Amino acid sequence: MEKFVIRGGRELHGTVKVSGSKNASLPILFASILSGRLELTNVPDLRDVSTTCTILEFMGFSVERSADRVKVVEKEVIPEAPYELVRTMRASILALGPLLARFGRAKVSLPGGCAIGLRPVDLHLKGLSKMGAEIEISHGYIIAKVNGRLKGADITLDFPTVGGTENLLMAAVLAEGRTVIRNAAKEPEIVDLAKALKSAGAHIEGEGTDVIVVEGRRELSPISYSVMPDRIEAGTFLSAVATAGGEITVEDFPVETLKTVIDKFREAGLEIEEISPSKVRVRKKGRLTGTDITTQPYPGFPTDMQAQFMAAMCTAEGISVIKETIFENRFMHVLELQRMGADLKIEGNTVVVKGVERLTGAKVTATDLRASASLVVAGLGAENTTEVYRIYHLDRGYERLEEKLKALGADIERVPSELSY
Repeated sequence: MEKFVIRGGRELHGTVKVSGSKNASLPILFASILSGRLELTNVPDLRDVSTTCTILEFMGFSVERSADRVKVVEKEVIPEAPYELVRTMRASILALGPLLARFGRAKVSLPGGCAIGLRPVDLHLKGLSKMGAEIEISHGYIIAKVNGRLKGADITLDFPTVGGTENLLMAAVLAEGRTVIRNAAKEPEIVDLAKALKSAGAHIEGEGTDVIVVEGRRELSPISYSVMPDRIEAGTFLSAVATAGGEITVEDFPVETLKTVIDKFREAGLEIEEISPSKVRVRKKGRLTGTDITTQPYPGFPTDMQAQFMAAMCTAEGISVIKETIFENRFMHVLELQRMGADLKIEGNTVVVKGVERLTGAKVTATDLRASASLVVAGLGAENTTEVYRIYHLDRGYERLEEKLKALGADIERVPSELSY
């Protein structure tokens, strides 16, 4: 086990480059099940990417990785994703739709991942059932089969679920006839998945809107694609400057996908200059002002940025009200931030933040991926030393974050942890 030791109070200066998107890479990697071959670039070196590659290898695909490139080639496929591999990663459910569409059967363990609340897969299963799949859940596994090919269907999602939209989109690509997905999620990562599938000949319209139309094909060509930058990592660098101060330039910054986040940080007083559609300069002058946010599906404020934004508001002047509408258990970082001197009060699905002059370093424990990022952000601006434990959560979604922060002037290091859990 490892931890971060952060000696706070150092401003950030310099230039940093955003890595490829985790949340775009994973579904596109699983899309290789549909095409049999894939060459993907700008892939971040993350635990979840490694887990996905291991799952594909178990299924019978050859996977080669070098630098930011992943090559997948089909060998002899076993349409199964076992619990031992799936238990640490929620996105593993994305193997289900492609396996059914390509091979007509699938056995996929119910997935694990961050403990941030219920994220039921029934919307995935309802949609696949409408496409003709017979599905049962037995001993912790989803066991599904279809007689012949999946059939195109008109599917209305109860909620614009990102994973459900991705699973059904991939299933529809090889289904017989037309599939219409209504109330679809609009996240940029779904658009990136659609672009990757289109590069292999898929017929898709409406990605990025709430109605996606897919004309199924019998087969796809090999996928060759470059993953979009990670908008949550990009937003986390905004939070880092908002807390630690300084001035940095962020390259491969997907400006168009972060308009809501940029607007909220500007409202708080952070200076953000859009140099180009993929580059920004971020500067903090003086104390920020408390600002309210409510998490919403895209294009609203992303739930994956809520914890990092809260960390920045802990030392902003005045009161901020932060409302979480996506996940019901995504305030576990609050208790840890309180250990650092933050004045936070939970009221149902809302946290009231009363800004304090400064945070003080403490020993804190990460509970999930984005909570761990918020604790790092808080530690950068805190007095004295902060130790962040269980940083394996952070390694699921940030590529060498401490190295990037260190290059910007932060005093942060990864060291062995005395804790074994």
